[in-house]
This record gives sequence, C-alpha cells and structure tokens, in this order.
Amino acid sequence: QVQLVESGGGLVQPGGSLRPSCAASGTIFRIIDMGWYRQAPGKQRELVATLNSGHATNYADSVKGRFTISRDNAKNTVYLQMNSLKPEDTAVYSCYVRAYTDYTNWQDYWGQGTQVTVPS
Repeated sequence: QVQLVESGGGLVQPGGSLRPSCAASGTIFRIIDMGWYRQAPGKQRELVATLNSGHATNYADSVKGRFTISRDNAKNTVYLQMNSLKPEDTAVYSCYVRAYTDYTNWQDYWGQGTQVTVPS
C-alpha cells in the first residue's frame, strides 16, 4: 500500500504564496507521475499540474506562470509552489501519484486534500 501525506495549505491574502507538499510512503516500485488536482465548492475537480518521471510538466492554463510543480525523488515528495494567488485559486488541493506496483501493473493513489483559501 502507498500512503500520501499532504501539508502546506492554508489561508493567504491575494498576491501571496503557498507551497504545499505531498510525501508518498509505503511499497513503491517506481513512480510514474506525480501531480496536483483541485476542487472548488460546486465545481468539478480539475487538473492543476503534473510532472512525470521524464521531468515533463503540464499545467492548467489558469495557473501557468504562477505555479511550479517539482519533485524530490529521494523523498518521493512532490511540491506545488503557488505564487500570485488569486481568490479563484481557493479550493481543496489533492495530490496524486501514479506508480508501478510491480514490473507491469500500476495504480493511482490520492492524498486526503489540503485546503487553500484566498479571500476576495
């Protein structure tokens, strides 16, 4: 089993910054992708950013230029540096990890979510 533990959310004023992190632990054969999704009240979950094992990144248009995803492979941890935060960034941010469980099978794992609030 793989567990994801998130931290680093919170309340920040518009224009401020946060850097949530997500640490994966447990039986990990090899991580394929790591990333972040978010869900605001009354809205569908949306992709924020992903980072694969080849260091390729993908960002939602709404966060490009403001958010940066990175990972520490030695710690199996993914970070999301969020700058110039806006009220519309308010959401529960959840990390995910796609990892091989053996040589051929993979599985997605999700964190419990961390609240980010940017008041208007």
